[in-house]
Amino acid sequence: MRPFALAFLLALAGGPTLAQPASSWAAHQAPSAGPARVIGTTALGCLAGGEALPPEGPAWQAVRLSRNRNWGHPETIRGIRTLAQRARSAGLPDLLIGDVAQPRGGPMPFGHASHQSGLDFDVWLDVNPRPPLSRAQREDWPVASLVLPDQSGADPNRFTAAHARLIRLAAELPNVDRVLVNHGIKRSLCTVHGGEAWLRRVRPWRGHDSHMHVRLRCPAGSPECQEGPPIPAGDGCDASLDWWLSDEARRPPSPPRAPGPPPALPPACGPVFRAR
Repeated sequence: MRPFALAFLLALAGGPTLAQPASSWAAHQAPSAGPARVIGTTALGCLAGGEALPPEGPAWQAVRLSRNRNWGHPETIRGIRTLAQRARSAGLPDLLIGDVAQPRGGPMPFGHASHQSGLDFDVWLDVNPRPPLSRAQREDWPVASLVLPDQSGADPNRFTAAHARLIRLAAELPNVDRVLVNHGIKRSLCTVHGGEAWLRRVRPWRGHDSHMHVRLRCPAGSPECQEGPPIPAGDGCDASLDWWLSDEARRPPSPPRAPGPPPALPPACGPVFRAR
């Protein structure tokens, strides 16, 4: 549905509440007009004035374009371009960029609880030399897990110094908040790079065994943006990393299904949702 038609139908219905389902946010095909603003948090927020990452560019290719999730704050798009340029200078192939955000951010119908405010982007951990991929190939390009089956570390037959180089380049981006990778990858990085300053920003998280999740800090000009808790001091190679191998971490309880509407987004997301 075209953006103006969607807005017209919503206006006839009296306008949305701030607890619109994810499918309604995903229905927007274009961003709202006006200055770029990050609103709320990466897990409960939206994006005004988003910018699209071109499907292809110098040193990157966006994957799964059919999802229409290659939108972000201009600072995020600039960060992706910078990372791609630095990766090429380091001898790495074109980066495969996964989900960034929807045109107006907001919750997604599937795949992520975050990526809502235009500050997150995924980079596939594929450093193998390859020719440029067609858009059709990038819809379903396979990327193998880099983690051992028991998740005790990265698979030494797959994880290479090139992977570590790419993760470090992401962790050293300007205005980066953190880089999420599987705890097995973090553990292997600690073995080789323990004590290095950049490693503090590489944080363990479930999944993320074949891609990394890069999150930037709130940009200037976004007073409604809210950042998460600060990263603890140190390189993260301490006992807190061992917790991920515990039974508690391996078998997390299923989140309860709360009845009723989804959580309400910040009030400033209402005009973003309704804008033509």
